[in-house]
Amino acid sequence: MQRPLSHSSFLKFYLLLGLALCVVLLIMLGGRSVIEQVRNEEHREQLAALPMSLMTRQLADAAENEREQLISHFAERLGMQLTLRRIGEVELGYFASRRIERGSVLVTEDPWRLRQRLPESQWLLEATLPIWSERQWQGSILLLGEWLATLPSEEREASLATLRSGSWPLLLLTSPPDNLTPQQQGQLALGNVLTLLASEKLAISLLYQVPNEEAWIMAGPVTQSSTLPMNLQLPLLIGVMVVLCLIIYLIMRRLETRMARLELAATRIASGRLETRVKVESDDFLGRLGMAFNGMASQVQTLLRGQQEMIRAVSHELRTPVARIRFAVQMVEDMTDQPAIRRQLQGIDADIAELDELVDEILTYARLGSETVNGAELEMALVDCRAMAERVIDTLAPLHKELTLSLAEGPEIELLAEPRYLQRALQNLVGNACRYGKKHVTIRLWSEEHLVRIDVEDDGPGIPFEARVDIFKPFTRLDDSRARSLGGYGLGLSIVQKIMAGHGGSVTVDTSPTLGGARFTLLIPRREPLA
Repeated sequence: MQRPLSHSSFLKFYLLLGLALCVVLLIMLGGRSVIEQVRNEEHREQLAALPMSLMTRQLADAAENEREQLISHFAERLGMQLTLRRIGEVELGYFASRRIERGSVLVTEDPWRLRQRLPESQWLLEATLPIWSERQWQGSILLLGEWLATLPSEEREASLATLRSGSWPLLLLTSPPDNLTPQQQGQLALGNVLTLLASEKLAISLLYQVPNEEAWIMAGPVTQSSTLPMNLQLPLLIGVMVVLCLIIYLIMRRLETRMARLELAATRIASGRLETRVKVESDDFLGRLGMAFNGMASQVQTLLRGQQEMIRAVSHELRTPVARIRFAVQMVEDMTDQPAIRRQLQGIDADIAELDELVDEILTYARLGSETVNGAELEMALVDCRAMAERVIDTLAPLHKELTLSLAEGPEIELLAEPRYLQRALQNLVGNACRYGKKHVTIRLWSEEHLVRIDVEDDGPGIPFEARVDIFKPFTRLDDSRARSLGGYGLGLSIVQKIMAGHGGSVTVDTSPTLGGARFTLLIPRREPLA
C-alpha cells in the first residue's frame, strides 16, 4: 500500500539547504575574520615601516662603536626598548625568515614587538613597546627631520625615496601649507610636530620643519581602509563560491543519480521488461515517486498478464466446441448425398478451418505477449537465413501457384536468433505478400556490419503512407484494395512486430523500388554467439 503524501521530504530538503547556507555563512565569517586579522597585521607593519626603516638605515651606516649611542637616542625619542641582536641568535620560522631577508618588518602585538634586519648586515633590530601611541608618531617625524638635516639639500629627495615609508606618504615642502593658523605656525617655529586631522576619513597628517632650514616634512595622510582591498575580496569571493558550488553539486549529484535510476527503470519497462522495479532508498519526494512508479509497473504487469491469460484461456476453450462442430459436420456429410447440403457443409467446414486458424493466431499472439510481460528471454540459436527463406517459399508456393515466389541472389548469412519465431515472422510477411501480390513476390537478404536485413516485396497495390503505422496494430485491416475478402485477421503483422521486439529489432514498410508494391523489411541486430 502506498504511503500517503507528506511534507517531511520537503522539510528535509529545506533543512539540508539551510544547513548548507549556514556552513557557507560560517565560512564567510571565518574568512572575514582571517582577512581582518591579516589587514590589522598589515596596518601595524605599515605604521612601523617608517621608524624601523629609518633606524636600521642609520645604524647600518654608523660605525659599531657609535651604535649604542644611536640606539639610546632612538629609544628616548620613540619610547621603545631597542636591542640589536644577530639574526642567528633569534628563533624565526621559515616564513618569518623569508620576510626578514626581504627587509620586511615583523610585528607582533600584546606587547608590540618590531623586528627588522639592518640593510646588508646580519644584525637584527628588535623594538618593544606596550602600545603604539602619539609619541611614536611624533618621535618618528623628529628622527626623520634630524636625519634629513644631516644630508645635503640635493640628496634629500632621493634619500626619502629609499626609505620604507609604509602608510606614511612622505613629502618634502619648501613652504608650509597655506591653511595653517598662526598658533600652528608658532608650534612649527618652536620645533614641535604638528598633527593635522582631515575630518572626511579621520586621516592624520604630521607636519614638521627641518631644524634651522626653510624645509618642511609632510607625512600622511595616514588612513586605514574601511573596506576590504580587492586582492583580499577576490579570494574570499572565490572561496565562498567554490564551497557553495561544491555543496550544490553534492546535493544535485545525489538527486541526479536517483533520477537516472528512475529513467533507466522507465526505459527498461518501455522496452517490455515489466519486472523492472526502482530501488526506494528513502521516504522523500523521490522515494515516493519511486514507490508510485513501482506500483504503476506492478499494476500494468498484472493487467497485461491477466489479459494474456484470458486470451489464452478463451482461445483454448474455443478449440473444444470447434472440434465438436467439425466432427458433427463430418458426420452429417457422411449421412447425406444431396449436393446442396454437401455444399453447405463444405462452406461450414471452411468457416471452421478459418476459425481454427484465427484461434491459432490468437494463441501465438498471446504467447508472445506473455513472454514479453514476464521478461522471458528467447532461446537463441544460429539460423541459416537463406535456408530459412527457401523453406518458407517451399511451404507457401504450392498454395499460391498463380504467383512466382523467388529468393534473390545474395550472401550466405548466419544469424543468432530464435529459429521458430523468426521463420514465423518471415512466413507471415511472405503470406501477406502472396495475398495481395499480382504475379511476383521476392525475398532479398542483406548482410550489414551490425544487423541483418530481410526484404519481402510484392507487386500489389502497396500500403498507403498514412496507414503504415496502423497496420501493425492487432486486428487492423485496410479497406479497399486489402479488403476482408482477401483473408487475414489483422494479427499477422502484429505477431511479426512482437517477434522483432523480442529480438531487439524492428519491422518497417515502404514502397518496393523494383516491383512497385509493398516492401516489408525485417531488421535483426547481430548478437555474439554463446560460448
